[in-house]
Amino acid sequence: MPAYHSIFLQDQDVRLIGNIALLPLRTRTRGPAYTLPPLPADTLAIDVDPESESYDPLDEVLSLFRANTFFRNFEIKGPADRLLIYGILFVSECLGKIRAGMGAREAEKALLNAALDQFAIPGDASFPLNQAFEAPRDRQDAESLRQYLSQVRQELAIRLLQRVYAGGNTPSKWWLSFTKRKFMGKSL
Repeated sequence: MPAYHSIFLQDQDVRLIGNIALLPLRTRTRGPAYTLPPLPADTLAIDVDPESESYDPLDEVLSLFRANTFFRNFEIKGPADRLLIYGILFVSECLGKIRAGMGAREAEKALLNAALDQFAIPGDASFPLNQAFEAPRDRQDAESLRQYLSQVRQELAIRLLQRVYAGGNTPSKWWLSFTKRKFMGKSL
């Protein structure tokens, strides 16, 4: 059975840095990404329909995370798949920072700190997937990519917390069961 790929592969006229797509996001976090319209008032952030104009790559990362985590191989079909891979690896890192007895506030602090920490981008020696990602052309592109990925990381941390702590102040055991799994055998 093949892994699930991004539905954003068909999007045309997407800005690329290296070979990562800078897709629009539904976010309140400052950064270079174009902003999608907010969700309608009657829609929960957890239940966004993929056909909605507000559905973004981060919704896709969170919905495909559990299924794709079981795959050790992933055929990259385009730039949107690279963003999906990066998002899944970051969600894995975040889940590793949440412990079973951790309250929502403590987890929020830990995940937002992880999102804001210094991180490697494609082309850096410490980036784990340099063989599948191209480095940015110049210093300006590298800074734009770093800002975009920082925006992605912050928004993913916020949305992950909404899902992991949907039932109250204790984390979902179901989400935490994925803490030891490594997508493609890699970690950020």
